Amino acid sequence: MIKKAVVLLAEGFEEVEAVTPVDYLRRAGIEVTTAAVSVGNALAVKGARGIIINADTTLEELSGRKESAFWDAVIIPGGMPGAVNIASSKEACAFIAETAAAGKWVCAICASPAIVLAPLGLLAGRKFTCYPGFEEKVCGDDAANGGKWTDESVVVDGNAGSGGIITSRSAGTAGVFAIAVIRQLLGEAEADKIAKAVML
Repeated sequence: MIKKAVVLLAEGFEEVEAVTPVDYLRRAGIEVTTAAVSVGNALAVKGARGIIINADTTLEELSGRKESAFWDAVIIPGGMPGAVNIASSKEACAFIAETAAAGKWVCAICASPAIVLAPLGLLAGRKFTCYPGFEEKVCGDDAANGGKWTDESVVVDGNAGSGGIITSRSAGTAGVFAIAVIRQLLGEAEADKIAKAVML
């Protein structure tokens, strides 16, 4: 059975953190769909460095079909204001929460673990990582949804079927982040094969 993942793209997303997982997962044979989180149902989304990507579909279209449980993983790039724009989208937050509730993988990198996942309560009591400094939003004394921060490049907490979370630190860790997603979806052998192919 082919595994399926959706990558959410909002204005100001970090391009490397979006394109690298799309590329590596597709190399592994995972069906990846990019979904624009945008105003006006536009497919073209501009990244933080001004690179425009034409998404495969819009989140509005996916949400309208109530397909969150259809995906094996949802991937949330970081970047500013991309992470904030996803966190500000009711549709995106509902989609992510529903995906987690269905026991699927929720994967976030850079600022997104703290900006997107923590307010949804998805990091509460979980081990995670994020862009340096953003952990204070999750682990501070006043954080309502506190998690257990670590400075590892990639952190996997949980497993498929129980709402597993994969987090990573930044554009520089996008490759190992993508390999970690492949490992959870397809196993060690396929993850090692792709890592070797890209010389990671």
